Amino acid sequence: MTMRAVLSVSMAACLCAGMQAQAPQAEISNGAIRAKVYTPDARTGFYRGTRFDWSGVISDLEFAGHHLYKPWFASTDETVRDFSYVGDGIVAAPNSAMTGPVEEFQRPIGYDTAKPGETFLKVGVGLLRKADNDPYQFGKHFELVDGGKWITRKTATSITFEQVLGGADSTYGYVYTKTLRLVGKESKLVIEHHLKNTGKTSIATAVYDHNFLTIDSAGVGSAYTVTVPYTIKPTRSPDPKFVTIEGSKATYIADLHDKDRVAFGLQGFGGAASDYDFRIANSAAQVEVRMQGDRPLSNASVWSIRDVLAVEPFVDISAEPGKEMSWSYTYTYTDLAKHR
Repeated sequence: MTMRAVLSVSMAACLCAGMQAQAPQAEISNGAIRAKVYTPDARTGFYRGTRFDWSGVISDLEFAGHHLYKPWFASTDETVRDFSYVGDGIVAAPNSAMTGPVEEFQRPIGYDTAKPGETFLKVGVGLLRKADNDPYQFGKHFELVDGGKWITRKTATSITFEQVLGGADSTYGYVYTKTLRLVGKESKLVIEHHLKNTGKTSIATAVYDHNFLTIDSAGVGSAYTVTVPYTIKPTRSPDPKFVTIEGSKATYIADLHDKDRVAFGLQGFGGAASDYDFRIANSAAQVEVRMQGDRPLSNASVWSIRDVLAVEPFVDISAEPGKEMSWSYTYTYTDLAKHR
C-alpha cells in the first residue's frame, strides 16, 4: 500500500471514529455480512444534507475480511460545492458527504414551478424551500421546511426506515419505506423500497444509487472491472488512458492518483429489468459486488476518483395520488478466491 493510501485510510478511520461516536446507528449481521447503518436524525444524524435520501446509509460493510463501504472523504466543508482536495485528503460538501449504496431522487418535484420562498419536494429528504430562480443544483443546500417523521424498526438481520410526510390534505404527501435485509446465511443484501403517494400531487422522478464503493480503502485503478449483460455503448466515453471498453466489460488499466477523475456512460441497455445487472470485481481484494434491480434501467454511468468507484444505475419512479410503487435491488458479494 502506498503512503498516500496509508494516510487516506488513517484519516478515514479517524473521521469514522469521530462521526460514529456522535451519529446514531445500528448494526445488522447474518454471519456472512456485518453492516453498520446510520439512522436518520435531524439533529445528530450522520447526513443532514438536502441531496441524498437520509435512510439506509451504510457506514461499514464487512464481508470475507474486507471492508467494502467506508467514507471516501476526510472532512466536510460548507464552502465546497461537491468535493475538493486539501493536501492528502478529500474534502466533501455536506450535500455529497455520503457512504455506501445511497440514493438520490434526482429530479426534485415542483422545483421548476415553485417561486422563490415556496416549497418543492425531494423524496427521502422532505419539503425544501426554493431560494431563488437559479436552476436546481444538487450541491446547493436548501432550507428543510418539513422532513416528515422518520421511524426505524430493526431485527438482527434487517433494518426498516419509514418516512411519513404530509397527508391527504397536503400538496405533497407520501409514506416512503426502505428495508435493508440480509438473506439467510448468504452473502446477499436486499434493499427494498415502497412509496405510497398520499398527497394531491403526482410524484414522478428518477432515483439512482450512487454506490460509493471503497474496498479496503485501497484506492481505485487497475484492479477493477465493471461487467454488464449487454454491449456497452457509452454516450460519454472514458479516458482511454484509464479505462478500456470491450463488449460488455469496462476495464481499468491504470491507477487513479491525485486529482484524476474518470467518468463514463454505461448505455446500451434495453427495456428489460434483467439489464439491471452490474458486476464490479476487484482482483487485488478478490471480491466481486453484483448489483441487480427489478426495474428497467433509465440510465447508467460510472464515476470514480482516486479513493472511490461508483456505478450508478437509474430507474424511473412514478406514483399518482393514492397510488403506490415498489422496487428493490439485490447485492451479492462473492469471495473470488473461493470461486476460481
